Amino acid sequence: MSNPETSNQVSRVAILDLGTNTFHLLIADIHELRPVIIHQDTIAVKLGEGGISRDYISPEAFDRGLKALKFFRETINQYKVTTVKGAATSAIRGASNGSDFIDKIKSETGLDLEIINGDREAELIYTGVKAAVNIEQVSLIVDIGGGSVEFIICDKTAIIWKKSYPIGAARLMEKFHRTDPISNKELSQINTYLQTTLTDLQEKLNLYRPVLMIGSAGSFETFAELQSPGLKFSFETPDHEINIRGFRDISRRIISSSHAERLQIPQIPAVRVDMIVVASILTNYILDIREFKSLKLSVFSLKEGLLFDMLK
Repeated sequence: MSNPETSNQVSRVAILDLGTNTFHLLIADIHELRPVIIHQDTIAVKLGEGGISRDYISPEAFDRGLKALKFFRETINQYKVTTVKGAATSAIRGASNGSDFIDKIKSETGLDLEIINGDREAELIYTGVKAAVNIEQVSLIVDIGGGSVEFIICDKTAIIWKKSYPIGAARLMEKFHRTDPISNKELSQINTYLQTTLTDLQEKLNLYRPVLMIGSAGSFETFAELQSPGLKFSFETPDHEINIRGFRDISRRIISSSHAERLQIPQIPAVRVDMIVVASILTNYILDIREFKSLKLSVFSLKEGLLFDMLK
């Protein structure tokens, strides 16, 4: 990381991504429309905990989120950022007190953040992923968030079809995952729910026949690390091949494991110890309904999409 007191850059920007599970901060210097990352931070806020099924940010989650943004505000000031861009996603846009949360952030930190809809979220994810992965053929991007999941069918030039579904890992977990380990009955219920909910996705996959599936950050980073322990991600190497057969083996172990067993696996971050189960089930479901030639991880997602969108 560079010294936060450095101030002789052409332009210094901060990107804030307010997700359902985690809040992200990215600070970059822009040189001739090229970003140089100088700082990144992530805080596990669990904004959906205790309220996402009721479309409400609980008081405890509200306070955790506000505390995280105050910390990010201090970091932004230390790095003498000139421009701040931020986006709030599913847990906030779907919450009855989501606007109150954004207003409170503005009044206490001065940060003016935007609540974006699912279509805009999908567009930004595509922008980020396209900067990370060489999309040579028709592909399906899958971004599994805590509150929503974005599916984007695309090629290297444009989005062909996109849709955001409120079936994120936190929602699925709260709705179905009540036993430890998850029971066969709950597993069956999730698959039935996905089959009912994702009928139009199935139709579009049959129509456009993507050959590459790209998992965008989040759980897919964990899958990649479980398959290749010691794997390091960076802004310079933002994609990674995930062996599909290897993923199937890993996912079986995850789905059959207990909470305590997953806690002992260093590649699974604490914030994903439980949600990785439903994320594995969802990923398996997508791989079952469409035979892909390959599966890739894109380390870039929404926050990088916001960054590259600023440079257009």
